[in-house]
Amino acid sequence: MTFHRSTMASSSIGSALLLLLFLGAEASLHDYSKDRFVHKGNAFVLHGGSEGLYGSIAESNGSSSSSSAAAASNGDSFIRFEKITFTRTKEAAESKENDPNLVQVVIFEVEDRESIGGSAYGGQRAICCTPDLAKMESCKEGAIIYRSSSKNPGWPQVFGVSFEGTGLVAAMPSKTIPVTKTGMYNLYFMYCNPKLEGLLVEGKTIWKNPTGYLPGRMAPLMNFYGCMSLAFVILGLFWFYQYARFWREVLPLQNCVTAVIALGMLEMTLWYFDYAEFNETGVRPTVITMWAVTFGAIKRTVSRVIILVVSMGFGVVRPTLGGLTSKVLLLGTTFFIASEVLELVENVGTISDLSGKARLFLVLPVAFLDAFFILWIFISLSKTLEKLQARRMTAKLDIYRKFTNALGVAVVVSVGWIVYELYFKSTDVYNELWQSAWIIPAFWQVLSFSLLCIICALWAPSQSSTRFAYLDDGSEDFNKAETLGFISPGPVLSKDTRDSSPTSNANVLHSINVSSDGDMEEDKRE
Repeated sequence: MTFHRSTMASSSIGSALLLLLFLGAEASLHDYSKDRFVHKGNAFVLHGGSEGLYGSIAESNGSSSSSSAAAASNGDSFIRFEKITFTRTKEAAESKENDPNLVQVVIFEVEDRESIGGSAYGGQRAICCTPDLAKMESCKEGAIIYRSSSKNPGWPQVFGVSFEGTGLVAAMPSKTIPVTKTGMYNLYFMYCNPKLEGLLVEGKTIWKNPTGYLPGRMAPLMNFYGCMSLAFVILGLFWFYQYARFWREVLPLQNCVTAVIALGMLEMTLWYFDYAEFNETGVRPTVITMWAVTFGAIKRTVSRVIILVVSMGFGVVRPTLGGLTSKVLLLGTTFFIASEVLELVENVGTISDLSGKARLFLVLPVAFLDAFFILWIFISLSKTLEKLQARRMTAKLDIYRKFTNALGVAVVVSVGWIVYELYFKSTDVYNELWQSAWIIPAFWQVLSFSLLCIICALWAPSQSSTRFAYLDDGSEDFNKAETLGFISPGPVLSKDTRDSSPTSNANVLHSINVSSDGDMEEDKRE
């Protein structure tokens, strides 16, 4: 049954990967493929994209399409419109009413959001100009209401195209809008005439920052992943050096840590090349993104499973997990699937600098499984510490106490950061803090790397690695009978036994002292 579930899960993941591969992902190239408008208020609206853009290094000298190549090479920011067409229905084209057939494009920085729309006599805010608003706001009836920004002259940018006669298609000329001020920019297609309902838009817009095509929120992550790749290389050099020196004393746990370090190197390197390629071409490399996501999900899963089995004392105080093996594998497989799907949705096909609310549905299973991991880990640690203390295994007890303290600090810091993250997102409704948003995902990478460094320091291969391994000599059998026998009172000694020869007692003491790495010697030193 377990194998059948795993096979089905693997096929589901494979199907999702293939689907995303064929769909492709163009991030700074926002594609519109017969997208439909949504009725909001008294207007019909289509969101064309939202990205954080840094101001141009050198101001563009023109806004025509002929200057776009120069803008791309001299470090300018811009939003370029290419092959944008609007298609209306036959019913709308055959309508004999003289309603305006205008479709408009509105681009504004988030600080200027109040400059779009207006209201008559303090009533409900409208986007399209009504007869009453035309008298009060000096706007043109049937067009979008907007006012010039006092902070950003020349903005918002509003322009449009009209249908001619009974034509079904209206094409917008190619146009490049230079961006000279840093901010979160929003693009909307809008129209006011209800007769145009069913209008479709096709084409694409290209958004560029001074340093490349990466959206502003993602741009700092490229350098971050480059630094993290270097950090993993340094950690790997230390670990592999110790591994090569003491390869004869290496434990199974240390082999697992080696795998996690290797996975971390691959993940960070793939993320760096993913962002570098994205920044250079404007098209996100789907295959690299999927591999980075997959290696990341494997690394997180393996890390959690390793911490869990170590907390249970596997390889240190018990030779096997017994009946818990299938449960641990089931939990790990479920977490991998949930994490993989979440990361694929978050990263493959990402276009705007905004996260959809629907993705919250995918976050909840991962959060629940993480909480279950934490609960199980600390329950297991508590039992393992009790056993080590009862057996007076001071060397193993000391390392487990340090491990528990490190995990406790990591959990406390994680909870604190989650509270901050919730506060950050709840107060930044319009993504005005986009320049510092990259810190949110970066923190989790730094925290997991720090915990990995602590584990490497505690369990680094050394000359005495085997002293922390499970000894299959019966001295570390933690079954219930032995534990009860250990704490139960022994038989009362007879007078003859108490008066046994001093030579016998000396031999017993001598046998205790000659033990070089045993737990009894550690007990004596205490």
